[in-house]
Amino acid sequence: MKNKKIWVSGKWDIQFVEHDDDMTIENDHDVIVKNHYTHLSAGTELACLSGLEGWFPFPNSPGYTGIGEVVQIGKAVKKVNIGDLVYTYSTHSRFYKLNTLDRWHGVCVKLPQGINPQWASFTHMATIALTSLRVSKIELGDYVLVTGQGVIGNLAAQLARLQGATVIVSDINEKRLSISRKCGIQHMVNPAKENLRDAVMSLTSNKGVNTFIDASGNAQVVNETASCVGLNGEIILLGSPRAPYETNLTGFLGNFHYIPFNHSLKGALEFILPTHQDDFNKHSIERNAEIIMNLIAEKRLIIQPFFSHNLSPMNAKEAYEGLRDKSDEYIGVVFDWTMIE
Repeated sequence: MKNKKIWVSGKWDIQFVEHDDDMTIENDHDVIVKNHYTHLSAGTELACLSGLEGWFPFPNSPGYTGIGEVVQIGKAVKKVNIGDLVYTYSTHSRFYKLNTLDRWHGVCVKLPQGINPQWASFTHMATIALTSLRVSKIELGDYVLVTGQGVIGNLAAQLARLQGATVIVSDINEKRLSISRKCGIQHMVNPAKENLRDAVMSLTSNKGVNTFIDASGNAQVVNETASCVGLNGEIILLGSPRAPYETNLTGFLGNFHYIPFNHSLKGALEFILPTHQDDFNKHSIERNAEIIMNLIAEKRLIIQPFFSHNLSPMNAKEAYEGLRDKSDEYIGVVFDWTMIE
C-alpha cells in the first residue's frame, strides 16, 4: 500500500515521501498501526542522519517512537485489540507494521486511560532514562547527580526524585536548567558559572553523591565529574559517548580502585533488559513503558515544559535541522500525523 513517511537518502538528505510498503498481516504475531504521533530523538536520530550509526544504512526511514491506533492484528496477538491506542518503536510513517515477538522492534503497549497521547510519545525517552535507575542502587535519602539536562537527563532526574533521592542536575545551558526547575528539580549547577564539585560537596555535607548519572554522552564530563561521587558510589553511563576523547586513563581508573572512592561503573543501555515480560525477570522494556505512561497520565512525570514543537511530518527537514542547529529552541519535537491524510 502507499505509505507516507520520512525518507533519508544520504547524510542530511531528508524527504517526505509516499512509498510502497507491504502492510499485510504475514505473521500471526503482526500488528499494523496507523500513527497519530511520532517523537524525534535528538541523540540517536541525529547520529543516524550524520552517518555515525553503522546499523542505519542509507537510504532508510528513521524513527524512534510512535503512538498510533491498531488497525490490524494477527490471530495470535492477545495483548492489544483493533482500535487500541498503542506505544511502539515506530519509524516516522503513517502506517507501521511490527512483529510483537521481535526482540528489537516488537514493543507494543496499550496506552492507559487519561493519558495525553502527544505526551505519551515521550515514553521512549523516559524508559531510556528509567534504565539508569534499574541498574542503580538508589534508595530513599540518597544524593543523585545527573549531568546533561536534555530530555533524557531531565526525565532521569525526575525519576530519581520520585525514587526518593535528593537530585542535583548540571548543564551549561541555562534554558535547560530552567526547564528542569519547572519539572520540580530543586538543585541545579551551571559548571560554566560555578565549580561543580564545590557545589556538590556543599549540598552533600562534603560526602559526595551516592549515584552519578551521565546523560550528556560526553566522555570528558564523565571523567571530570567522577570526583563528585562519594565512597562506594556508582557512576552510570546513560548517554552514549560518540566523540573521541583523549586523557590519562590512570587517574580515572583510580576512582574504582582506591579508597576513599571504590566506585562502580555501569552501563544503562535500554536493551540490557528483555523487551517482553516473562516469568524470570522483574523488569522489561514493555513493563517500564507501562509504568512510565501511568506516571505521565497521573502527571507525576512532567512532560509539558520540554514539549517544544508539534509539527507536520511534511516539515521534517525543519525539525531535524532545528534539533541540530537550534537546540535551545527545538527541545522536544513531535510529528503530528493527524495533520495529513
